[in-house]
Amino acid sequence: MENRKLKTTSLDVLIDKHIGEIGTPKRDAFENELRLDLIGQTIKEIRLERNLTQEQLGELVGVKKAQISKIENSLTDARFDTILKVFKALNAKINFNIELSNKSMVIE
Repeated sequence: MENRKLKTTSLDVLIDKHIGEIGTPKRDAFENELRLDLIGQTIKEIRLERNLTQEQLGELVGVKKAQISKIENSLTDARFDTILKVFKALNAKINFNIELSNKSMVIE
C-alpha cells in the first residue's frame, strides 16, 4: 500500500472558493444565515436549560409556539424586537457588536 499525504485545506479557503469571498453578495447572505442559525440554536439551548417548552416561552413573549419553533430552526426572519423579547423572557443578557469602517462599538 502506498503512503499518500492528504492535502488539507482550511475552512476559510473552502468557503471563499465555494460560497464567495468576504464582501460578495453570496457570502453576505451566507454569513447572515449562519448568524440566524446561531441565534436560533442559542435560544433553544437556553430554553431547554430553563426547562421551558416552546409553548411556555411563546406565552412569555406573546407569540405562538409555532413562532418560537421557526426562530429556533431559523425558518423565519423574526423581527428584531421579537428576538429581544425572547432573550428577555429567558432572562438572558445579550450584547451586540457593531463594527464601522474605523471603530467598533459594543451595545449591552
